[in-house]
Amino acid sequence: MKVKDYKDLKVWQKGIEIVDKVYALTAKFPKEELYGLTLQMRKASISIPSNIAEGFMRGHTNEYRQFLRISLGSCAELDTQSIIANRRKYITKQELDELSEDLNHESRMLMNLITTLQ
Repeated sequence: MKVKDYKDLKVWQKGIEIVDKVYALTAKFPKEELYGLTLQMRKASISIPSNIAEGFMRGHTNEYRQFLRISLGSCAELDTQSIIANRRKYITKQELDELSEDLNHESRMLMNLITTLQ
């Protein structure tokens, strides 16, 4: 069965869940981080489903794979930023672990999709 809309992809849906989680977590960050870590984490999270959608709509497999790789890079970027947020005591160890697990799951789905498209 061919997927007709990127919104039907589980990998895109998980990406949207990650965005929601990051916005909730960063809402409690100190005000001085608004244009620092808060903004960076939000941008990285938004990049994950956005690049999945853009790549899907490009219509070419090679381009799609490249956009999926960008999403994968954004997962690693966000994971690193969440570690920094934990070290700065902006998020708890439990919040870090939950977000890391979500990012690990998303990364595995992205890698599987990239492999499938090769």
